[in-house]
Amino acid sequence: MEAKGFGRNDYNGEFRDPVVKRVVQKFKERSDEGFKKYGTTLDEERTTKMKGLMKYLVDIQEELMDAILYIQTAQEELKDTLDEISEE
Repeated sequence: MEAKGFGRNDYNGEFRDPVVKRVVQKFKERSDEGFKKYGTTLDEERTTKMKGLMKYLVDIQEELMDAILYIQTAQEELKDTLDEISEE
């Protein structure tokens, strides 16, 4: 029995939503950049046991911490911009 999302890839190259198409393209570009930088894919990293589960969890945690910092910075930038507009 296969878990949902872990089976065959039935992707046929078509997207009904152009937003999804743009996001998938960004994922592809990011994957290409990662391969250039590290010389391996996530699948190879996992299947050859180059990195264990704990390291994946630490990586996720660090990425989410970075994301929170980016959100805070963007909020502050938006507030500054709105304050400037309201002062005009």
